[in-house]
Amino acid sequence: MRALATALFSILLAASTRGASPQSPPATAVPLQQPDVASGKRIFESHCALCHGLDGGGGRGPSLRRPKLNHAADDEALKSLIENGIPPEMPEAWFLSNEEIASVAAFVRSLGNVPPEILPGDPARGKTIYARSGCSACHILNGDGSSFGPDLTDIGARRGSRRLRETLQNPAKTVPEDFLLLEATIASGQAIRGIRLNEDTFSIQFRDQQGRFYSFRKSELRGLKKLRGETPMPSFGAALSPVELDDLVHFLATQRGKP
Repeated sequence: MRALATALFSILLAASTRGASPQSPPATAVPLQQPDVASGKRIFESHCALCHGLDGGGGRGPSLRRPKLNHAADDEALKSLIENGIPPEMPEAWFLSNEEIASVAAFVRSLGNVPPEILPGDPARGKTIYARSGCSACHILNGDGSSFGPDLTDIGARRGSRRLRETLQNPAKTVPEDFLLLEATIASGQAIRGIRLNEDTFSIQFRDQQGRFYSFRKSELRGLKKLRGETPMPSFGAALSPVELDDLVHFLATQRGKP
């Protein structure tokens, strides 16, 4: 009996050993693929250059040729920004893989190491032209001026010299997508022009050039014209000589906000 029991135990032990799954070898970590800056450059030129310029110097979107980006303090924030965008101005890059996003981010970071543009003109003379031309009537620069138009304190960091020149020469061509000049005719028949601040189905709010704020129910207005593509900014293409235009562009390009 003892021999039989021993034999049965041996058979059961062998069967259990055959049925047991061998332990899997420990998983080895897959090394992360290094971002490909050249690939990121090609993707940038295909999908990002329309707004940021082929050289990253800015256009409809801000210049990226700087070491610190306002919306991306580190690489992870930059990759998240590329993937998710900034609605409604910057679309999300849902069609890019994680590797492609990392490559675009690496290329964008490389733009911060590009030497600053060498521009013609004298920024000191440009400052005088800025004051003489009455730009502060619509723009704030380092705390001085009116807020009817965009703040120019960091315009040199947000826009490249090519975009600055184009705006000065033909401002209607570079009107931001979210900018809308409108003309509201109130019950008395008076027409008021201003820049839209907010609008919903029933009401609209805007600010005129003197800085006055208005809020109306649309049903109270006799008329409401949306002047799409128009801007109150005059063209300086004919008002300034080529040398003066160089001076003013150079002055604006040096306005990069607080270091």
